[in-house]
Amino acid sequence: MKKTVGAFVAGAVMSIAATSAFAEGHGEITVGYFLEWPMPMMIAKNSGAYDDALGMKVNWVSFETGTAMSAAMASGDVQLSVSQGVPPFVVAASGGQDIQVLDVAVSYSDNDNCVVASGLEIDKDSAGELAGKKVAVPLGTAAHYGFLRQMDHFGIDVSTLSVVDMAPPEGAAALGQGAVDFACGYGGGLGRMKEFGNVLLTGDEKEALGILVFDVTSGPAGYVAENGETVAKFLKVTADANAQWAADPSDAHMAVIAQEAGMDIEAARSAIATMKFPTIEEQLSETWLGGNAATFMKGVADVFVEAGSIDAALDDYSGAVNTGPLAAAKDM
Repeated sequence: MKKTVGAFVAGAVMSIAATSAFAEGHGEITVGYFLEWPMPMMIAKNSGAYDDALGMKVNWVSFETGTAMSAAMASGDVQLSVSQGVPPFVVAASGGQDIQVLDVAVSYSDNDNCVVASGLEIDKDSAGELAGKKVAVPLGTAAHYGFLRQMDHFGIDVSTLSVVDMAPPEGAAALGQGAVDFACGYGGGLGRMKEFGNVLLTGDEKEALGILVFDVTSGPAGYVAENGETVAKFLKVTADANAQWAADPSDAHMAVIAQEAGMDIEAARSAIATMKFPTIEEQLSETWLGGNAATFMKGVADVFVEAGSIDAALDDYSGAVNTGPLAAAKDM
């Protein structure tokens, strides 16, 4: 994990350093997000609603993994990250990074999965045959956590597998070329993986096993403490965009989301259909940030420790959840 995150620092962070250095002196903010990850907030991104609400320019920087987002926030180059996976957040927090969960960006059990090459003809009833196979997994991400949990469910010793660290787009290409036997990922990468194989478990089947998949908006604790009102306004715009989409999932809005996500409309429509966007009230409830989220993060950390992906877990992750700005956004 240390090697992986270090590599991301060298690449992603250096590429946006100039933008962020400018932002610091001009009352701007730099926010990380994902391409090929269609979300209602992209309507607000497109319209300039974030800039208007915050009263400052929002610089958007795209990433391919949540681990890269952590590295950029650690260096101070990114102030907020939208839709960071819980596992990469947990990896960062467990390693001592002072980072906080600010909202539940999206829940997506069907949009994060592992796909087995069609030629192997392996499904959930014959998953044991995956032992000894080669798999592409973006390490330290939600897909990595889901992979570990699924392998545990099927009784497959991960040490018998050849695990290659690949972002979802590369994993999909490797699966298509026959360079790996199965691949795990999310978003557009997962969509392309499915062209070459089949999933082992559906989203509902994973949820029944307690394998939750959700992303958060996150930020460095220091930045949030000093800019609470700005963060609250940001979260409010996101919540309003979610409400707008829930009330009017029109073709016009879908076109804007697809454009901002860098996807064709049908691919974006297919992806967003598997996503759920909880309201602020739901996010603040016990189901999410009011209790279960911290418990779930502890579970993720323990799985990563057992797998040897991180050195140690925190005793409790409730300190990494800050509902203050979201509660303030509710009253705006």
